[in-house]
Amino acid sequence: MRRFAVAVICAVAAIPASAEDFGALVELQLAGRSAALFGIDGPLAASAGADPIRRAPEQSAADQLLAARSLVPAYVTRAAADRSDEMVPFPPDAPTHLVGCIDAGTAGDGFAPAGAPATASLERIALADGKVETILSGLEHCGVARATAWGTLLVGERGIAGDGAAWEILDPLALTGAAVLDRESGRVSDPAGVARRPALPVIAWAGAALLDSGVLYAGDDATPGEIGVDRDGGTIYKFVPAQAHPGGRIAGLDRSPLVAGRSYALQVSCFADRIQFGQGCGLGNAGWIEVDPASARFDADGLGATAWYRPSDMDVDPLFEGPGARICWANSGRADAGAYGEVLCAVDRSPRIAGDEASAFTVRVSRLLAGDDDFNSPDDVAFQPGTGILYVAEGRGNGDVFACLPDGADRDLASDGCIKLLSLRDASAKPAGIVFSPDGLTLYLSVGHSEDGAMAGAGGPASDDVLAVTGLAPPGAPAAGRP
Repeated sequence: MRRFAVAVICAVAAIPASAEDFGALVELQLAGRSAALFGIDGPLAASAGADPIRRAPEQSAADQLLAARSLVPAYVTRAAADRSDEMVPFPPDAPTHLVGCIDAGTAGDGFAPAGAPATASLERIALADGKVETILSGLEHCGVARATAWGTLLVGERGIAGDGAAWEILDPLALTGAAVLDRESGRVSDPAGVARRPALPVIAWAGAALLDSGVLYAGDDATPGEIGVDRDGGTIYKFVPAQAHPGGRIAGLDRSPLVAGRSYALQVSCFADRIQFGQGCGLGNAGWIEVDPASARFDADGLGATAWYRPSDMDVDPLFEGPGARICWANSGRADAGAYGEVLCAVDRSPRIAGDEASAFTVRVSRLLAGDDDFNSPDDVAFQPGTGILYVAEGRGNGDVFACLPDGADRDLASDGCIKLLSLRDASAKPAGIVFSPDGLTLYLSVGHSEDGAMAGAGGPASDDVLAVTGLAPPGAPAAGRP
């Protein structure tokens, strides 16, 4: 893979370049070389803008999504459940379906009227024909769906006030119409097909990154002050299984490495040789402090774990050569307050910590991307397979999707530059659940939280659209797609 030493840019703006504005010159060069650098021809110069677009039966996918010149959006389905969010291709190596989280709660929680039918929490969408089937209901605001190396699916709830639990499904393609009957006890309609995982932290699950060993990283979607006056925001957690996964598929949920283990919260220090934590220590050396999974966010706050403003989606860098693992996540921030958000990365040199290693500085946190007026509220991230390019979706109305280069051999630790490639025309919706096909040449996303508009007149319950964007090419290859 090529490496390029260019300045960090998070937008391709139509700004005249001159000798006095070197940054604008770099932006133009980045756009001009987009096919060679990203496999995308003709990135967007500007966002779609706040058009009064609402869903309607006669729309095409291109009516909803402004795309770079070489990219072609198309519908996978227009019948995904309302508030469709995170998605994962399944099976991961040769997917036949998208399995999607529904960010909605049970009846009576303010998002579903009391007495309403059970809201789908997890559904599968057939890639061949767009058929949608409910896998599971009864969760509170499903926020995470991840395929495991042992053939199951990990699901995490945002919950109500951060009481989200983790669940595991043996086979999401075989389970249909199951229900969580009691979230606290873990009672379900099909115990062989789905089980709660009490060894994992109880948080507002918004992102997760899972290693083949069963080591799991997770982000708590919390804002400062949310769990009490002068309490910190969301922390990054790690679960280390009691027994690492030895490889292969499991025959039953009792064989999962997620059954038992220990949970930790990340604590960043400002010193190289001793613990020094608190405000201002959000980057640099870090270690892990053990927490009780049942009270994880309160333990993390009380023990001095580092917190950020709404840690959201995260992904494992597939090209990191170690030792350990590199995890990147979005901190959404609050754009209307000028806190535009960021993308951070942590290199964990010792994922399977044990004993005294838990307090050692085995982690280093750095900033890959900083937000601005145009690039803000980062909510979803996904590494494109085979390239190391990180795609970032904004969690806001008229949200954009950016593609960002990895850091090259230049002096800094930040991305070498980003281009804007997709922009929603719908001010009521946000791009959500971005995820790639295994070859990295198709990007799937949900147009989540959209107001149905004229769609309501078509009958049936509210729904969301799921799109496939094709036309991506390997960096350096001729871009395919629209002429």
